[in-house]
Amino acid sequence: MTVPPASATLLPGFEGTTLPDWLARRLRAGLGGVCIFGPNIEDAAQLRRLTDQVREANPLAIVAIDEEGGDVTRLHYATGSPYPGNAVLGRLDDTAVTARVAAAVAAELRASGCTLDFAPSIDVNSNPLNPVIGVRSFGADEQLVARHGAAWITGLQGAGVAACAKHFPGHGDVDADSHVALPVLDIDRETLLARELVPFVAAIEAGVASIMTSHIMLPQIDPLHPATMSRVVIEGLLRQQLGFDGLIVSDALDMAGASAEIGIPEAAVRALAAGVDLLCIGTANTDEQLRDIERAIADAVAVERLAASRVEQAAARVRTFASRTGVSDTAASPETFDDAAIAEAVRAISTSVGAPELDEARTPAAVLRLDAVANIAVGSAPWGPFSLDDPWRRTPVMRMDLAHDDPTTVARTLDADASPGTIIVVGKGNHRHPAAIAVIDALRAVGRQVLTIDMGWPSDDRAYADVATFGASRLMGAALIRHIFGRDA
Repeated sequence: MTVPPASATLLPGFEGTTLPDWLARRLRAGLGGVCIFGPNIEDAAQLRRLTDQVREANPLAIVAIDEEGGDVTRLHYATGSPYPGNAVLGRLDDTAVTARVAAAVAAELRASGCTLDFAPSIDVNSNPLNPVIGVRSFGADEQLVARHGAAWITGLQGAGVAACAKHFPGHGDVDADSHVALPVLDIDRETLLARELVPFVAAIEAGVASIMTSHIMLPQIDPLHPATMSRVVIEGLLRQQLGFDGLIVSDALDMAGASAEIGIPEAAVRALAAGVDLLCIGTANTDEQLRDIERAIADAVAVERLAASRVEQAAARVRTFASRTGVSDTAASPETFDDAAIAEAVRAISTSVGAPELDEARTPAAVLRLDAVANIAVGSAPWGPFSLDDPWRRTPVMRMDLAHDDPTTVARTLDADASPGTIIVVGKGNHRHPAAIAVIDALRAVGRQVLTIDMGWPSDDRAYADVATFGASRLMGAALIRHIFGRDA
């Protein structure tokens, strides 16, 4: 039996800012493409040289990237994103603005040589304890998410870059991160259709080029397989019920939700068998890893666990998709903090009733920065006002590691060292971190005036979010400084 060309279905990441020799060889042999991550990028010119190397090795290679235009950024991984992010766009609720942001992202991507953007995230973030979606979502209402997801897709694809709506069938109502665990979405089919799938229906109607699957369990839909490996979800829901005939991409198979129990090669086999066309492998893959995956696919075909026709179908979809994408020779627009963009972002910031007066916070005694373990999707990109040059005008800034520092000790030290006045506490999703709650409570208990700022997705009661920005991009950092201080950073 002839083994089908499994390499065409693989989309690895890699280390370095130039194309490795082993990856160039695989591209020349028909590898489906590559995925670009933040550490692969030094600047726009270097990224274009890198993507040119990829395309020289394989003119039909897909060059994919996660550029969501907010907290999740690859193009601006070193500086923080100059775009507002989905939750901010949803709060502004102007689809023309959303489409304009997507078109601006597309202009940068085309100039850099990237052809597929793993965006937008159209998960309905109905669970404020969600540790992985949050401000990556346009909102908690499925109709709002649907119209802004469609606007983003229209703006991105209208400017020449293929979109990928994610994370099918919806990652919004979970309380675990699929990078480190296998989340469970225990809802019935009716709820799924009425909430999670509404934005995907809109995305398909908008002509989205590809859809990414999620590594979540839906026990009332398929009790045996996570969505990425479920024919019930992919062939049943996505292909047959929703009528999607485009490219289906897996979320990264090196995530624990996909491969912690079975390994990446087996995860690849199961995903292909379920109906996935393009296998996103991970962030820093190797020649040996790809060899193991190809061997596992070949073995599965040999024993008829995986149909050769299914692999051939997937490879054909990848090639057809790649043949329809192109690159541009135009230069990217320089990143700017446009005054109108900052003003629009300020409109999305929300201040709680009963919050400490902002007038009293304009000469803060100190700033406490709360650093949690980085969400893997976001990585270590600079965030919020801390990505700006001296936004606090030399006000002392203390950093707290929420995973290791003792909240009581931090509060006592800060109270003792700070001059009289308001202490500004800045974090992301403060209510999700017990240490953040504890240090804020401790500062309040000793009588300090505390202004809590949440640059993530706040809790409904807003107990630890006097000010909520619904995003932590560099643009939102500038908007926050204007909102609090009435000035630019």
